[in-house]
Amino acid sequence: MEQKNVIKLFEDKKIRTIWDEEQEKWYFSIVDTCEVLAGTDRPRKYWSDLKKKLLEEGSQLSEKIGQLKMPSADGKFYKTDVADTEQLLRIIQSIPSPKAEPFKCWLAMVGSERIDEIADPELTIDRALEGYLKLGYSRKWINQRLQAIQVRKELTDEWADRGVRKGQEYAILTDEITRAWSGMTTRQYKGLKGLKKENLRDNMSTMELVLNMLAEATTTELSKVKQPEGFEESRKVAQEGGSVAGSAREDIESRTGRPVVAGDSAAELRGIPERTEEKE
Repeated sequence: MEQKNVIKLFEDKKIRTIWDEEQEKWYFSIVDTCEVLAGTDRPRKYWSDLKKKLLEEGSQLSEKIGQLKMPSADGKFYKTDVADTEQLLRIIQSIPSPKAEPFKCWLAMVGSERIDEIADPELTIDRALEGYLKLGYSRKWINQRLQAIQVRKELTDEWADRGVRKGQEYAILTDEITRAWSGMTTRQYKGLKGLKKENLRDNMSTMELVLNMLAEATTTELSKVKQPEGFEESRKVAQEGGSVAGSAREDIESRTGRPVVAGDSAAELRGIPERTEEKE
């Protein structure tokens, strides 16, 4: 498991974090978080008492907490309790502090929005459009991205019909498609763009999105025709569907003389002005 130690700043305080490359998760020092949000000078004692409080509230979170080695003030590494993002947000909910209140309000707002989206799924698309516009993406790119979401949904629906299980099996099939069309695994692709938790598709150029859609749409159509049973048969279809887009990528690259798959991140993509079509 490859880990990278990072120090996150919260106002004038520091929270130690570790990025787990294998699980693609950030882990945060719980005692540091308690010290920052609760304002305590005895963070370990505070965390010990908070664990008891969580148990009294019926939470099993403390049983899921792990330990990782993190640097201390003396420069040495010691094991300390860590939490991933979901676990940390749950801990914050139980910290009675003015500094924790903004996080709690944000969680309440996100929860309310999620409930609204369940009642009216169209709100999800509206919020996605609004979010991409605020981030500075061009409307041309956004249209492609929203179409890519629909193509992806059709593929996962097809996988579900073929008995493929959500989670790890979906991830493996996605990796097979990505490898077949781009020549890289999903992790290698994200590494090329310098990504961690960020969504890979949100960091693709228009051409990358189009080829990824071609790969996923082709996989969906092949699956409907071949009707694979279960994960292993669907895996072969995923490789075949991805290879169709892979051939298209190679043809494009041979004609243009430049690679389709690039290391540009979202920030770099947003810095490229949208081209206007020349009138004939």
